[in-house]
Amino acid sequence: MGEIEVNYGSTLPTESLKVIAESVGIGNLSDDAAKEISDSATYRLKLVLQESKKFMMHSNRCKLLPSDIDNALKVFGIEPIYGFHAKDHIPFRYASGGGRELHFIDDKDIDLIEFVNAPLAKLPLEISIRCHWLAIDGVQPTVPENPPSVSKDVQKLECVDPLNKLKKPIDKEVSGRPSTGKAQKLRNVETVHVKQLATHELSVEQQLYYKEITEACVGSDESRRAEALQSLASDPGLHEMLPRMCTFIAEGVKVNVVQNNLALLIYLMRMVKALLDNPALYLEKYLHEIIPSVVTCVVSKQLCMRPEIDNHWALRDFASRLMAQICKMFNTPTNNVQTRITRVFTNATNSDKTALPSVYGALEGLAELGTETIKVFVIPRVRMISDRLDSPEVTQNNVDRISGNQIKHLLCKILTPVLKTTHSSPDSLEEYKKEFGSISVQLYAAVCKARTTTIIQSTSNQTVAQTNTQSRTVVGRPVATTTSNTINPQKYVLMSQRPAVAQTPPNKTVYISQQNIKSEFQDPSN
Repeated sequence: MGEIEVNYGSTLPTESLKVIAESVGIGNLSDDAAKEISDSATYRLKLVLQESKKFMMHSNRCKLLPSDIDNALKVFGIEPIYGFHAKDHIPFRYASGGGRELHFIDDKDIDLIEFVNAPLAKLPLEISIRCHWLAIDGVQPTVPENPPSVSKDVQKLECVDPLNKLKKPIDKEVSGRPSTGKAQKLRNVETVHVKQLATHELSVEQQLYYKEITEACVGSDESRRAEALQSLASDPGLHEMLPRMCTFIAEGVKVNVVQNNLALLIYLMRMVKALLDNPALYLEKYLHEIIPSVVTCVVSKQLCMRPEIDNHWALRDFASRLMAQICKMFNTPTNNVQTRITRVFTNATNSDKTALPSVYGALEGLAELGTETIKVFVIPRVRMISDRLDSPEVTQNNVDRISGNQIKHLLCKILTPVLKTTHSSPDSLEEYKKEFGSISVQLYAAVCKARTTTIIQSTSNQTVAQTNTQSRTVVGRPVATTTSNTINPQKYVLMSQRPAVAQTPPNKTVYISQQNIKSEFQDPSN
């Protein structure tokens, strides 16, 4: 009975207390003292846990969080323990040896070559203080520091219920009439009152801003264009000018597609990207102007004057990414944006009369919509597209031959990750030829190369892990990357560049080998 009373409950082991005492310099702690300290620490620990359980129950939770223990420590006047705020379970690894057991957090293995060749992080900007107008004559200006005048939730509500604004004046009119106590009979007069469209006028400042922004976005000065795009992506006061911005983009795409002006089409798509990235704007009411403009830049037959030289493929890729972003942000079961866009791209790939650049854009657009779209709509049509690319009218024309090569390269890029998972290993070239036609040789080589790369990477990771566990000395030498001397086609900048930030000077990296120690100056960014 006495042994059961002694071992009742959970107490801190005296061996652990002796180890803790040795770590702080107390080496001769007696067993009686360790027993007293263990009982006292166990009592206080249980008090803290009971108090933290109260915070958990008052929060209607079934899981104890580190914040509950911090609050319990504050109740007892003890400073909380800082740095332990992980809500998820921390995976500890178990190790034993020499009669002791240890639980520790597993560190991620770091590849020395990747670490040395990684670019240096940019220096943070210096801390500065500046002032802005909170209100001018009682009116809050629309600057990025102030909250937007019309929140994003209100814009979403207007998209769902456009008559919400018109209900309040009608209610006031009805409530202002005197009540006679009798129900008034409505007149049965069949008359139709046509209301004229109300033109919303911009202020002088907004008109000037609109003029400067549009001229800078389509002008020739790249620095002004970068500043204008940054303003479109961050300014919270563009809600009133948004209809005119979308109309400007839609009309600009119509005109420049006819004129085959590739540069201006790229600038207009960058404006769409900036408006989509603005967290204060909700563009669902203007998708009827934005989506046709973006789709035009994806599947248009000709976007430039010299399709065999100009890099209009980059514009199609960029517009496809914009279309995928629009589907991700605004697709709902009501509007079915993604379903309708998928139908447009699929119709472009099904027709034999579709121009090859349009087929390229449709394939890129379907690829950006996800892996399932590739499996359902792209893979079944690869054989038909491959047979068309081998036809004489395509191989004899220089422009069509370049377009065919671009389509083959695109198919290899988008189908390789999918085929690696859908087709079991080992791959058979005969099955690829039967399923995909003449492009099967390139697909087969790309899939085999991807499988080999995956195996090599997994093997190298295991080798590095074993090396790190056996020895603490890291031996390595950075491998210089070689640059090919091939001439790249003409390219257009699709994303705006931010102002340059000062870079740190090259670091002095020391590499240790088994024979000697030497130092080299190496810039990881090169």
